[in-house]
Amino acid sequence: MNTIKKTILIVEDEESLYDILAYALRKEGFIVQGASTGKDALKYLQGIEIDLVILDLMLPDTTGFELCKEITSISNLPILMLTARDDIVDKVLGLELGAEDYMTKPFDVREVIARVKVLLRRNSSQTHYHYIKVNESIYIDPRAYSVYKNNEIVVLKPKEYELLLLFAQHTNRVFSREEILDTVWEMDYEGGLRTVDVHVQRIRKKLDSSIIETVFGIGYKMKGN
Repeated sequence: MNTIKKTILIVEDEESLYDILAYALRKEGFIVQGASTGKDALKYLQGIEIDLVILDLMLPDTTGFELCKEITSISNLPILMLTARDDIVDKVLGLELGAEDYMTKPFDVREVIARVKVLLRRNSSQTHYHYIKVNESIYIDPRAYSVYKNNEIVVLKPKEYELLLLFAQHTNRVFSREEILDTVWEMDYEGGLRTVDVHVQRIRKKLDSSIIETVFGIGYKMKGN
C-alpha cells in the first residue's frame, strides 16, 4: 500500500546546513522544499501543501520569531525552530509564538529526523490550514487561493489577491506604495505607483469600500480585527 509522502519546508539561509538537512530528510522518504528568506517561505505556504516547517531563527529579511508568528496566523503547522543561541528566553518565546519544538546548533541530524517524525505523528490528525479572517463577512483561504464574502467566492485577479493577502497578513502595518510595488510586483512595474491605487480600488469595489484604509501621504493599511 502506497503512503502519501510528507512535505517538509526548510527555512534556512545557510546553504551548507540546508543541504545536510535536505539530504537526510530525503533519505527518510520526505519531500523537501527550501526557502532562504521569510518572503519565499510564505510563498511556499500559500502555493503548496506543507506538513512541517523547520525554521531557522536568523534570516536575512526577518526573524524566525516574526515568521513563526505569521505562519501560525494562517495555519497550525508543526514548527521545529533552529537557533545558534542556547538561550532559554529565545526558547520560551519561540514556543509561545507557536513553535512546537526547539533545537540549538550544532545538533546531530539524526535527532532532527527523530523530532520531525514525532511532530508529524503528533499532528497527523490535524488539519493544518485555516482561514484568515479579514472581517465578519470576508475571509481568505490560502490553500485554495480563494477569497470569500458572505460565504460566496469572490473572483480576484492574481495581483489583487496577493495585495489583499499582504495586508491581511500584516494588519495595522502601513505600507507605502513603493513597498507594495516592490513586494507584490517585485520589480519596477511600468505602470508605476498608480497601479497600486488602481488595484486597491478594485479590491474595495469587489469586497468592501472600507477594507483597506488610505493613510494620506504614506500609503495603505488594513485594520486588525
